[in-house]
Amino acid sequence: MPRVLVAAAATLAAAACSNPPDRLAGDTPPPVAPNVDLDRYLGTWFEIARADHGFERGCHGVSAYYEYREDGDIRVINRCWKDGLDGELDIAEGRARLIEPGESAKLEVSFFGPFFGDYWILDVAEDYSWAVVSEPAGRYLWILSREPQMDESVLDARLTFLQGLGYDTEGLIYPDQWESAEAAPRDGLPESAG
Repeated sequence: MPRVLVAAAATLAAAACSNPPDRLAGDTPPPVAPNVDLDRYLGTWFEIARADHGFERGCHGVSAYYEYREDGDIRVINRCWKDGLDGELDIAEGRARLIEPGESAKLEVSFFGPFFGDYWILDVAEDYSWAVVSEPAGRYLWILSREPQMDESVLDARLTFLQGLGYDTEGLIYPDQWESAEAAPRDGLPESAG
């Protein structure tokens, strides 16, 4: 069995026993970004910050690549380098789909069989240069950027936005990232990734 499938099975087994703590105050799910254009959302995103959770523990140089599949769902390729940018590459491939037609900010993602997890786009830049992603309980949280380095003022504004929604942003993980998109290795990406 490929290492990625073994890791995914182990992650799901662990997740069944314990979920990461809620990072969102109260029981009200966060609002999502209006009118997300999925065509513009596709492509490569670099992880700037994340909430701690088991399936990315020790990951650096994290990126996600999205493209349409023939069936209309979205192909997802997540890449990370374990324990540093010079570590071993780990790739997880899955698929995403809309939860409800017409609600483009609420998707669900699966990396293992029929099991899906929520992927809600809470905020996205007008030019699609950054995005903030979570899920209804706030257990998972990512700040993403088209470039592996985010301007400090943009990051501070995203953190302030999240705090305004009731998120606890203390203890977020800021993985090591490449100096630029051009410097990031292309290992594991399809030729269509540009």
